[in-house]
Amino acid sequence: MTMNSTKVGVYIRVSTVEQNLDGQRLAIQTWLDGQGLTAVWYEDKSTGNNLDRAAFTALQQDVFNGKVKTVVVYKLDRLSRSLRDGINVLTDWLDAGIRVVSVTQQLDFSGAAGKLIASVLFAVSEMETETRKERQADGIKAAKAKGVYKGRAKGTSTVDSGRVRELKAQGLKVTEIATALGISRQSVYSHLEA
Repeated sequence: MTMNSTKVGVYIRVSTVEQNLDGQRLAIQTWLDGQGLTAVWYEDKSTGNNLDRAAFTALQQDVFNGKVKTVVVYKLDRLSRSLRDGINVLTDWLDAGIRVVSVTQQLDFSGAAGKLIASVLFAVSEMETETRKERQADGIKAAKAKGVYKGRAKGTSTVDSGRVRELKAQGLKVTEIATALGISRQSVYSHLEA
């Protein structure tokens, strides 16, 4: 089967509604045009880290129903910023014979070599996220020591306590909930006690 006869699914996402998808759209459309391909687009906004996203779920269904044979992403971390989730998704797709292409990383994931490369990239992405959190925590600690950081004002969290309890009921650990919702572990505990 040639690439032109397969159905291509493009997945793009941003983590917050303030961000836009234009840069991802442009880079991927340029790549598609260069390959002479058309695609079905799956777009998510305001997603956090979890895999419970409407467009991603639709893409997953189309992949496993045989409607999509090639998945194109802007960058691998658009699938997931979690090492475990990302590797699981990619492994499932590769095992099902799906071609996965990361346009900006100029990588075509397929076979055992593709799985190895993907796992390294997911690990680097997760490490970058953890490093950013550590730097933020260090900055807050230093600001507190100087007396300039008072913390977030009460009532400014945009996270719904019901959502926190729902994720906990699904079996997620406090750290996983905090990561998925972009809040601190202490915030998770506060929402669980509310």
